[in-house]
Amino acid sequence: MSNINTLSYYDEKAKEFCENTVNADVSPQRDRFLSYLKEGASILDFGCGSGRDTKAFLDLGYKVEAIDGSVELCKTAFEYTGIEVKNMLFQDLNDVEKYDGIWACSSILHVSKADLKSVLKKMVTALKDDGVIYTSFKHGDFEGERNGRYFSDFTEESFREYISDCPDVSIVDSWITGDVRPGRGEEKWLNLVLKK
Repeated sequence: MSNINTLSYYDEKAKEFCENTVNADVSPQRDRFLSYLKEGASILDFGCGSGRDTKAFLDLGYKVEAIDGSVELCKTAFEYTGIEVKNMLFQDLNDVEKYDGIWACSSILHVSKADLKSVLKKMVTALKDDGVIYTSFKHGDFEGERNGRYFSDFTEESFREYISDCPDVSIVDSWITGDVRPGRGEEKWLNLVLKK
């Protein structure tokens, strides 16, 4: 996470946040991500929030590890998924060629653009060869604090430019969606699949 306020936000509002997101239907995004993976592949849910997607991947037979920077979200996700959820900051990822896929749904968007490139490099290092990352950002050019949390927004063009000096990863799929939470459909999201 980019700042203390963002973690505090999730610790304080964990219950409310999970209630608002646990039933949000992101299955089209999950399906697109999974189309790049083999059955039973290993997935890291990178900023798992409520544990919604961890549980979905587990139910489909994938090997899943989950992390989150918020202590309270880790507790909630553990209760929901039944697997241990590691409390860890994105910047502390140090795995090497461990995962077939990394799922970073609405998570690394809280990292400042100054720090995000090093996080992306750690994610790529943690992937096996030909591994894939799914990630999503609010669509736009804003960077800074919004409603108590830090956000780095991107368009496809600005993200492509942002990773232009990252030779180990490339965009293989990108699409725009509306927010799936009730009453927020006008908010646009940039969805990306990156390949090592």
